[in-house]
Amino acid sequence: MKPVLVFDIETIPDVAGLRRLNDLPGELSDDEVAELAFQQRRAKTGNDFLQLHLQRVVAISCVLRTSEGLKVWSLAEPEQGEGEIIQRFFDGIEKFTPQIVSWNGSGFDLPVLHYRGMLHGVSAPRYWDLGDGDYADSRDFKWNNYISRYHMRHLDLMDLLALYNPRANAPLDDLAKLYGFPGKLGMDGGKVWEAWQAGKSAEIRDYCETDVINTYLVYNRFRRLRGELTAAEEGAEIDFVKAQLAKIGAPHWQEFLAAWH
Repeated sequence: MKPVLVFDIETIPDVAGLRRLNDLPGELSDDEVAELAFQQRRAKTGNDFLQLHLQRVVAISCVLRTSEGLKVWSLAEPEQGEGEIIQRFFDGIEKFTPQIVSWNGSGFDLPVLHYRGMLHGVSAPRYWDLGDGDYADSRDFKWNNYISRYHMRHLDLMDLLALYNPRANAPLDDLAKLYGFPGKLGMDGGKVWEAWQAGKSAEIRDYCETDVINTYLVYNRFRRLRGELTAAEEGAEIDFVKAQLAKIGAPHWQEFLAAWH
């Protein structure tokens, strides 16, 4: 079985970067700095979504499926700093050379990781191999690498299912629930900054992990659409996921399983 790594990130405003770029006085609180940036974005674009280079990564949650089993974990602040979080994520790609799967990873997660990784001096040679690397199989990466939008080594499910047409994009939460999976529970990306300010880093991590499991479940439904899985094989994988989450036993997985009808 080729390793499959499904990932999702959560971000907050890069307050330090905003202070630097806008030469803001030190007496302004982090909340005031972020609110000023939100106001500027609303005036310019009509919404308060900050540009990607100003998104500080506070969590990357992953599902790794291999022949040895399934693992769900997070790289997250405050246990690790942003640079370490991003470096360890790319180290995982270096180690496993997995199929990576995301939901809007091309439009959000990966560009954020590029900008923020450069800020911290992260190195990711395997990820950036375009066929000219120093690995034994580098030539294969000319035709199937992590960077090309139309290659499958990185599968952005949202982008592919919409046939690269933004007007056809669908929300992950809607699709997960339509397909019989739990979907989001209690939090969404718009609440992460508020939760971070309230010291709820664990809740952010839990939310990110449930999001990445939803993505993995939708990915397996897509594999069934492609003919890679039969209905029975998908059902067996769903049962396996349920069993693995039950073994973890954390409260957010108990809630997730309870919502799974």
